[in-house]
Amino acid sequence: MDDDEHFETRAIHAGQEPDEETGALMTPIYANSTYEQSAPGEHTGYEYSRTGNPTRSDLEDNLAALEGGEHGRAFSSGMGSINTVMNLLDAGDHVVTGDDVYGGTHRLFTQVYEKYDVEFDFVDTTDHDAVADAMQENTELLWVETPTNPLMRVNDIDALSDIAHDNDALCAVDNTFATPYLQRPLEHGADIVSHSLTKYLGGHSDVVGGALVTDDAELDEEFGFYQNSVGATPGPFDAFLVLRGTKTLPVRMDRHCENANELAHWLEAHEHVEHVYYPGLESHRQHDLAAEQMDDFGGMLSFELDASLEEASEFVSSTEVFTLAESLGGVESLIEQPAAMTHAAIPKEEREAAGLTDPLIRASVGIENVDDLKADLDQAITAALE
Repeated sequence: MDDDEHFETRAIHAGQEPDEETGALMTPIYANSTYEQSAPGEHTGYEYSRTGNPTRSDLEDNLAALEGGEHGRAFSSGMGSINTVMNLLDAGDHVVTGDDVYGGTHRLFTQVYEKYDVEFDFVDTTDHDAVADAMQENTELLWVETPTNPLMRVNDIDALSDIAHDNDALCAVDNTFATPYLQRPLEHGADIVSHSLTKYLGGHSDVVGGALVTDDAELDEEFGFYQNSVGATPGPFDAFLVLRGTKTLPVRMDRHCENANELAHWLEAHEHVEHVYYPGLESHRQHDLAAEQMDDFGGMLSFELDASLEEASEFVSSTEVFTLAESLGGVESLIEQPAAMTHAAIPKEEREAAGLTDPLIRASVGIENVDDLKADLDQAITAALE
């Protein structure tokens, strides 16, 4: 593929040539565990499918092309990809990260790696002075989400990358919410891009996967070592499903963004909604940065009802078009209450200090008719609050 090809063309063709032997247009599912060798140690580049699989290789090439990176690695889950970045660290190393990161990321950092003497500071990553102050001599990594999950804060990747590099640390960006269609962190100085392929890149709530993309050949080699040694690799059918998803990513994201933007403005004017967190709103405190750094504002939004914890729980349990479920990024709309679901692993006092209140609602806005989505939220608010 030509690097000058537009994103929509790369999404369909990058890493995916018709099969030379059969002419099959779609990437074949190489459902095998091992490969014939012509002599001991002599093979075509594949020897065992944990180490490498042709279907997975096509996916990795496709993902790297979409992020504008040189190297891609696919994993069996988004947490598998994040764990692989953590594998780079040694006991005594220090990490700076956001105070409203995804609950699973927080759990991995605090309940897995802290016991191996890796230190973490959780700060507001939109406050560059706070980030700079948190950096230490042993800081090896700055882990960033943008937009963040679930408060939709937008982080300045250029500025944060500079802070990391000034302190001889790596900057890794979880780009799951934005996807490479809307934002490409490597273009802004990041060293590593992480994805949960389960979300928008898969796009149909039928596969779990993760990915890392980098321009650094040495980092990629390390990722490959841990990918093979730890074994958090996707099967060929999972890789095939994600490749199917990336082909339609641009058209889906256009609809996700359109629906979320309209819904955010509608919610902002609703009498029972106290606050809406969506980068496309002019009231969002990083709206200008989002407009500069992103090509559109995404399909995720969060909002706070003028409600108690119990009323908010009743609200998310009363939707009919929105499905009460964890995860995000599928064609269907999902709704959840982070304090009781995706972020329940974070202690209550830490959640509230970061702004994750009990009545906070997170919505993954799908591609249904937006008027049906409005009507559904309206009837659920009525059921819970009136």
